[in-house]
Amino acid sequence: MQEALLLDLVMQVFGAAGFEWILIIVVIVVLFFGVKKIPQLARSFGKASSEYEKAKIEAKRELQQIKNQDTNKADREKLEAIADTLGIDYTNKNDDDLRVAIESEINKGKNNV
Repeated sequence: MQEALLLDLVMQVFGAAGFEWILIIVVIVVLFFGVKKIPQLARSFGKASSEYEKAKIEAKRELQQIKNQDTNKADREKLEAIADTLGIDYTNKNDDDLRVAIESEINKGKNNV
């Protein structure tokens, strides 16, 4: 019973005093920085927020590029391993040429069977 009363008291104090606390914080900010500085602070905060979002987007893009590079490297290694197994020279071929050569070698093997 006492716990419920204590919880009710805490909720009343913080619930009722929520608006008053916000008002007190606003007054302190105005007194501390002055009325003329608040728009500058808001602009600075907006610019900082914008820069943060740009940096976040750029970091995501770079991370995706790194993932794609790793995937491309792994794909090339797989193609080279398959070409080596089939006896195809892959040193002077790009990925597309190597795929065509592998497909033609596989199709040759199917036709011979």
